[in-house]
Amino acid sequence: MNRLQHETSPYLLQHADNPVDWHPWDAEALALAKREDKPILLSIGYSANHMCHVMASESFESQKVAAFMNEHFVNIKVDREERPDLDRIYQGAQQLLNRQPGGWPLTMILEPDEQLPIFGGTYFPPQQTRNQPSFRDILSGISKTYDSKNEKMKEFKSKMREALAAKEIEVSSEDFNLTMSDRACGQIDSSFDPEHGGFSGAPKSPHPAGLELMLDVAASTDEKIKSDRLNQMLDVTLTAMSRGGLYDHLGGGFFGYSVDVEWSIPHFEKMLYDNGQLLSVYTKRARSANNDWYAQVANETADWIMREMQLPNGGFCANLDSDLEDREGGLYTWTYDEVRGHLGDDYDEFALQYGLEDKANFGTRWHLRLKGSVNSSDDVETDRDKRLANARKLLLDARCKRPKPERDEKVLTASNALCIRGLADVGRNFNRPECIEAATRAVDYLLHNHWHNGRLLTSTRDGKGSLDGYLDDYAFLIDALLTLLSARWRNSDLKFAIELADTMLENFEDRANGGFFFTSNDHEILAQRQKPVADDSIPSGNGNAVRALIELGTLVGDPRYLDAATRALRASLPAMDQWPSAHATLVRGLMDVASPPLRIVVRCEDTVVSQPWQATMRSQLSSRDRLYVISNTETALPDLLANLGATQGAEFTTYMYRGPHCSPPITALDEVENQLKSF
Repeated sequence: MNRLQHETSPYLLQHADNPVDWHPWDAEALALAKREDKPILLSIGYSANHMCHVMASESFESQKVAAFMNEHFVNIKVDREERPDLDRIYQGAQQLLNRQPGGWPLTMILEPDEQLPIFGGTYFPPQQTRNQPSFRDILSGISKTYDSKNEKMKEFKSKMREALAAKEIEVSSEDFNLTMSDRACGQIDSSFDPEHGGFSGAPKSPHPAGLELMLDVAASTDEKIKSDRLNQMLDVTLTAMSRGGLYDHLGGGFFGYSVDVEWSIPHFEKMLYDNGQLLSVYTKRARSANNDWYAQVANETADWIMREMQLPNGGFCANLDSDLEDREGGLYTWTYDEVRGHLGDDYDEFALQYGLEDKANFGTRWHLRLKGSVNSSDDVETDRDKRLANARKLLLDARCKRPKPERDEKVLTASNALCIRGLADVGRNFNRPECIEAATRAVDYLLHNHWHNGRLLTSTRDGKGSLDGYLDDYAFLIDALLTLLSARWRNSDLKFAIELADTMLENFEDRANGGFFFTSNDHEILAQRQKPVADDSIPSGNGNAVRALIELGTLVGDPRYLDAATRALRASLPAMDQWPSAHATLVRGLMDVASPPLRIVVRCEDTVVSQPWQATMRSQLSSRDRLYVISNTETALPDLLANLGATQGAEFTTYMYRGPHCSPPITALDEVENQLKSF
């Protein structure tokens, strides 16, 4: 066993018995590389990734490869979910070095003094191919180049140091306006695939941040042509993803991304952060379009999360592995005989609807995708619908008897926050208190296990963790708490959100230039300190910080939060201006300033969501608007909320505001409806 045997990350523990002398990223390993003047071989991955498993079995379990690595390198293994700071730096370096996107496993060679990258790539094969040299040949060449200590190496290090150095862009003084959202949606439109949905060729990812921007703009605009076009792109994409193989038609939930343009075959890992975001997207579009299919997808995904991803302690697991018994997609794919044997007389109808009469689409096996029609606009369940539902249940029951893929039981703060927000959206919009309860249990776990002495941990396993939180952890959790507060109110959650916001301002804000660094002021010194503004598979930390601070600052009336959000927006405007669609979350924050959503605060005796007056109010709100229902018994409310009191004898007292402009108290439902129309 190597040094990884003492780690808690399931990904690192998977490599603890490799013959490679792996180290975790720590001071001991970095000091060893300096002392022995050896380059660092840094390998970054995560437990659910299929290609990480492939490279491990081909290279890291080879005695010959391991012997060479151990002799010529100090070898460091990193779980990218625990150390997104390192992953961000070296994914960016890989793109600088190779002029192409990165991925996992990420393989980087670093010089030992400053951990500057001198070579990088992703997966390397054990034997030379037409397009790639073998992993062993690469290591041999790097070792010889490094040992030569030539002047070109010194020159290269200097250029890489300069390329990684943070460069501040001049802060913009322009007024905030909505032209940025129009430009962003225009760029999204230009990349739209009208036949299959989505916004790229293969491989194809959902890009939830862009979908949420489209939802917001469609809900806000008075231009019918614009809203119709945005809704068309949303519906083609959401329907294609949920009918295709990206969606698990038996158990619910989405896989990571599709390897083909038609959304047929995914990489089969299920990531919590993907599903948390897509919960919100499908819920909001189901409500705005009155689409039963989207509602079914959202509810089935929520059921899967609560059933298979929530731990007894309340936290949510990070991911499910793509592989089962060394076969990618082993849990989810079927042979003809398996399906026929389980379904009997119902096979023909099921095969017609799910494409099993076509050629097998995953080697000799089938991965299910829906080819027939879906019942998306009414509540009438046909005999065919009942038979298909029964067939899916039979196959799911059979699937449950198969071995389970590995589950990474790390509880990641940022991923849990995205899931909490998604479950709160489902619970509020579909009146599902069990979803709100599941989200509340996760919040309580994070509060008691990740929040210590005014600082947030990024990850725990079995309640144990030591790594300090990153910007995403703080920003996403504040946003999640506010969303959950709009589903059900707890003063303790508002208090937690305020504490998180104060800590984020104190430890992450760039006070000189605006915006937020990814790492805290007292984080270890790395090759680069980033200030991420663009979205990737998760929303931008700066974008979420802006939106959360605007919502919190407006709700409690604290100008500190609003001022910090404005500074971050001004610092990010030049980047947004260059490529608006890549900064969709920040563009949504800009919309929150230029065209504030409607916020409603209600004080009442009975806060049950099923109250008729609540249903009336919620039915008239867009996906951007927020309704907070606070019991009259709640006291010690902060700042602005303390002044929004209940009217004696009234069933409810309502306050409405956009930005700083608040209405007088309203106690009659017909007057509330009139005010909603005027707003």
